[in-house]
Amino acid sequence: MTSSIPVIGNDTLLAKTVEQNRTKGETFKQTLQEVLGTVDGSIKESEQMTRDFALGEDVELHQVMIAAEEANLALQLTVQVRNKVIEAYQEIMRMQL
Repeated sequence: MTSSIPVIGNDTLLAKTVEQNRTKGETFKQTLQEVLGTVDGSIKESEQMTRDFALGEDVELHQVMIAAEEANLALQLTVQVRNKVIEAYQEIMRMQL
């Protein structure tokens, strides 16, 4: 179960995905779709674990909390990356030719 938790540092899930896609020659769009799909999957997994725990299934509380925090951090990272992309776009648009 802990193998699905991304490592913080140089071996982050985002860095691995970007590097793999760069070596495969995939576009930014494909990389973005893959990363967003991973974040969405993390959120759905957390929701399912929470639902299973609430229904009394065989799920440990610490597993539910870890999955929820992982999904939360992935979403926060996604929002921050989006903010930086928008900020960069706005900066480019302000440039005078």
